[in-house]
Amino acid sequence: MRVAVVIPAYQAASSIRAVIARTRAALPAAEIVVVDDGSTDGTGDGGRGTGATLLTHPRNRGKGVSLRAGVAHACAHDAAVIVTLDADGQHPPEEIPRLLRPIADGDADLVLGARQRDGVMPLSRRFTNWLSATLASRIGGQHVRDAQTGFRAFTRQLAMGVQAAGDRYEYEANFLLDALRAGYRVVSVEVPTIYGRGARSHFRAWGDTWRMARAFGRHARRIVL
Repeated sequence: MRVAVVIPAYQAASSIRAVIARTRAALPAAEIVVVDDGSTDGTGDGGRGTGATLLTHPRNRGKGVSLRAGVAHACAHDAAVIVTLDADGQHPPEEIPRLLRPIADGDADLVLGARQRDGVMPLSRRFTNWLSATLASRIGGQHVRDAQTGFRAFTRQLAMGVQAAGDRYEYEANFLLDALRAGYRVVSVEVPTIYGRGARSHFRAWGDTWRMARAFGRHARRIVL
């Protein structure tokens, strides 16, 4: 399979080179696409000279815009499977081959890297993670273990068939829910839960929470019926 790994990156200068190197070690033949979303800390410079393809936005436009741009590039360059992971080191690239396996075996169209809701995950995140997974499972009629994970692998056919809305974090929720509603096969693979590493979250508590709620609210009838 021709694989592209898309890494949306914003203010990730301290971690991006290590994430690229670990991704290259895990999947030497993959194209690595880094989307620098208007960073001002030298994230783009960290991506240069690594063998990765670097796409840059002149200003910060949001994670959803970065993912959409990276996935479009991967499809335009004939990737058969696309992997997405964050630039802050909280998604272990060493787990990518495990995410690819259900697709290679013909058992899945979308694979989610599902984190355990254990003591490593903050309590508030455990609750929202459980709630979003429960709602996604009800909406899609398939068991979803982690609806908030950005560590995913999916086929080119799904990437071209699902045109999700949203420019920020709600894009990932819309992408998953639209894929479920369209009948694509979604499988979860357990991955380590990693938090901290000194990275500052760019999730805006009020604005992004409201956008996420709206993403699920679009499917309210499926939730209550």
